[in-house]
Amino acid sequence: MRVVLQRVKRASVSVGGNVVGEIGAGFLILLGVGQGDTEADADWLVARLQRVRIFEDDAGKMNLPIASVAGNALVVSQFTLFGTMKKGSRPSFNRAAAPAEAKALYDKFSQKLSAALGRIVANGVFGANMEVALVNDGPVTLVLDSKLPDF
Repeated sequence: MRVVLQRVKRASVSVGGNVVGEIGAGFLILLGVGQGDTEADADWLVARLQRVRIFEDDAGKMNLPIASVAGNALVVSQFTLFGTMKKGSRPSFNRAAAPAEAKALYDKFSQKLSAALGRIVANGVFGANMEVALVNDGPVTLVLDSKLPDF
């Protein structure tokens, strides 16, 4: 599983002009599920996201995890995170998991993250054409990959 993590002041996702998920300060998580990903990948990412310290402490240093700032999370499915440009100029997405498998892991990930944070996690609509709006805080943007833990 692959995540683009953005520290945001606020974020929302809309489908067909209707807001389906929105948060205040916290994490905007673009989540891609790749072929061969399992629930263990979701567990690893959730544990890592709980520990990542990208919120500022009183000294202005990125030193606090999301729980310390009562942050929220918005998870948006993003199969294009597994796109490759190996041949030509049109991306190939055959490294992404099949839609049914990806949706199941996307749902599991969101449930696990919600339980870990102790609050409801907002979501986009899996497979929909979504409009994502955000105010990036910093900006702070990181990439996490369960198959490349040192990335």
